[in-house]
Amino acid sequence: MTQARPSRAEGADDVTRPAEASGPAHRAAGPGAWFLVLPALIPILVLSVGPLLYGVLLAFTDAQSGRTEPTRWIGALNFRDLLHDTLFWESFRIGLAWAAGVSVPQFLLALGLALLLDQRLRLRWLARALAIVPWAMPEVVVGVMWRLVYHPDAGVLNETLRDLGLGDGRDWLSGLATALPAVMIVGVWAGLPTTTVALLAGLQNTPRELHEAAAVDGAGAWRRFRTVTWPALRPVALAITALNLIWNFNSFALVYVLTGGGPGGRTRLPMLFAYEEAFRYGQFGYAAAMGCVMVAVVSVLLAVFLAGRLRGGEDA
Repeated sequence: MTQARPSRAEGADDVTRPAEASGPAHRAAGPGAWFLVLPALIPILVLSVGPLLYGVLLAFTDAQSGRTEPTRWIGALNFRDLLHDTLFWESFRIGLAWAAGVSVPQFLLALGLALLLDQRLRLRWLARALAIVPWAMPEVVVGVMWRLVYHPDAGVLNETLRDLGLGDGRDWLSGLATALPAVMIVGVWAGLPTTTVALLAGLQNTPRELHEAAAVDGAGAWRRFRTVTWPALRPVALAITALNLIWNFNSFALVYVLTGGGPGGRTRLPMLFAYEEAFRYGQFGYAAAMGCVMVAVVSVLLAVFLAGRLRGGEDA
């Protein structure tokens, strides 16, 4: 007797059965993949997540340097004291002004420089190399160099002003009205290469055919930038602006070398204030509470900023 030929449905079941059998084996290989991630995951946990959690726990204690008694858990007492600390909130206001005053000019200048470096110019490779020189210099070196530029007696800036007959110069880093703007200029100069490189990479990913098609349609330079360049560059601009706000708000070494927070606390950023509380006055728990507040407030402000920019992009 001849056997009945299997139906099309039965054949389909036979065909799909190996795929179904391979599913558990594929899922079983999942835990083994974690071992491939561990070399990159362990440094993050040890050097970032671990200290962050320890700092959060420290904010709820009365930890101090040179103290013989054991550290006690005091709950939210440090945070309650921070609410009434006018010096801290003044430094927070200065930090926000610093972050905005550096990030906005940084982005505008970097955008213009990136557009220029994206053109087919002679010696473009040399111009691109020179544009990233500040990026290769440590912040301490940048601070020392600009202290010499701003020197009241032998600084390049004051010597130039004297040669041009624009006055006898002034002490830029010690003046109450000039210290913060002078430091902002240094911050813009030091962070300009990072933003320029990011925007230049975004520009180079924009298809040239779109610009050529827009030019054929009669679009001018501004219209091509508004309709072709900026929509393609918008995600990069959003990301680098958000990062610049975080980096600039958390600045420490540059301002510390230039002014040390002076004069009269006019350049005392929140990181400088927390540093002084921890390592000058030994109030580790109180300084940790400052760090927690800074992280929380910056996270909220950054979330509002990103939500607004993304909502604007969707509306556009």
